[in-house]
Amino acid sequence: MREIEIIPVRTIPDVRPGDDIALLIVDACKREGIDIEDRDILVIASKIVSKAEGRIIDLDSIQPDAKAVELGRELEIDPRLVTLILSEGEVLKMKKGLLITYIRSIVCGNSGIDFSNVDGSGRRVVLLPEDPDKSAREIRKRIRELTGKNVAIIITDTCGRPFRRGAVNFAIGIAGIRPFRTYVGKRDRYGYIMQKTNICIVDEIAAAAELAMGQGDEGIPVVIVRGVDYEICEECTIMDVAMPREEWLFK
Repeated sequence: MREIEIIPVRTIPDVRPGDDIALLIVDACKREGIDIEDRDILVIASKIVSKAEGRIIDLDSIQPDAKAVELGRELEIDPRLVTLILSEGEVLKMKKGLLITYIRSIVCGNSGIDFSNVDGSGRRVVLLPEDPDKSAREIRKRIRELTGKNVAIIITDTCGRPFRRGAVNFAIGIAGIRPFRTYVGKRDRYGYIMQKTNICIVDEIAAAAELAMGQGDEGIPVVIVRGVDYEICEECTIMDVAMPREEWLFK
């Protein structure tokens, strides 16, 4: 394995609906003297993708139905927020103040709906991108148009993990990268032929990138990860990572 670099892109402006994320990234890199290279991996926080795609909802615009009102009262959650959570994901578990949901490829709290880094009013929330793989493909294509470079894209969000405290950055959308590195059939240092080892490198890259991205006021929404040995894949999606329901051990 070569040395791996994690390069923060620090001057991304506040993103608004309709913004060209790829152009914002390229312009920021020019300002900061960063040259985007072939095989770079651009790790992008889902929040700015959602903002550019207009996935911002004013809770005052939501009219909750009777089910949302009842559930909100039971769980002590704003019924308008409950309405959005139910519309975005499938409820797996619930407790006071929280609905654990399955949304596309991840299990997360409240369908990944977030109040942070929006406008501070407490009434506007950001939903996850509607199709993160499509978003990643479009950004990748646009980066190539602007720079001529062939990069991979990983769109990320922070989620909790079963039976572990603390959140970790996960990949929720990918483009141009095979999500796994498999060691099946290869020998370890003692000669044992490995049978099952399959590493999800897109989640590993997402988690590593968060060390530079951070959260809150210091948050940096884009980093470039350089030096990872990965296989380019044009057709791979994040759903390749999602485990089929028939394989779920915990429900």
